[in-house]
Amino acid sequence: MQNSDFADEHPESEVIGTDVSPTQSTWVPPNLRFEIEDCTEAWTFEPASFDYIHIRFLIGSIDDWEALMRQCFEACKPGGYVESMEPSAYLESDDGTVTDQMAIGQWGKLFVEASRRFGRSFELYQQGTVRKALEAAGFVDIHETELKTPLGGWAKDPQLKELGQFTQLSLMRDPEGYILFLANALGWEREEITLYLAHLRRELKNPRVHPYYRQKVVWARKPEA
Repeated sequence: MQNSDFADEHPESEVIGTDVSPTQSTWVPPNLRFEIEDCTEAWTFEPASFDYIHIRFLIGSIDDWEALMRQCFEACKPGGYVESMEPSAYLESDDGTVTDQMAIGQWGKLFVEASRRFGRSFELYQQGTVRKALEAAGFVDIHETELKTPLGGWAKDPQLKELGQFTQLSLMRDPEGYILFLANALGWEREEITLYLAHLRRELKNPRVHPYYRQKVVWARKPEA
């Protein structure tokens, strides 16, 4: 759920969206505002000021997840909740249409290999990083659920089909933006990048290929005292 959706559904609440980018929508509900904030730096919010903190898709952006969750713990009111949604970097399929030899099948491996060179893990899902960080910070009543997000419009369920189409559109609009930094970290030449992306685009457009990625949603509560 996006910031504006949450604000619309909870008009009694005050919603603050944060990002390092100053480019945010100006057409938002009256109970929503955006602030420029780097979550890896010391937070500027008052301690115990939030009932609910939601973070998502920070994979590859955080050096120290335990430090981030300590900041969440400090900012949460007693009894407040933090929720995290983070994806797996790997693209896979249940029907064998994604293989290790394909560009899609290599996608996650590229992220994981490159991330080891700059010290930010892309294996949060596999390593249970978020849950461990929540426990270390002092949160209790920790729960988690797992989701599969399709990439492309191949799912039979109408809602998943639409979600997959939007996910595919997002990736297809700028695949270079996803891969260039990682490819450079791996020492790829320009020709290698171009060839890989050509294979990736072709596979993503193939309706007989049914990729998805896994996501893990983890939520927990700050003790009352």
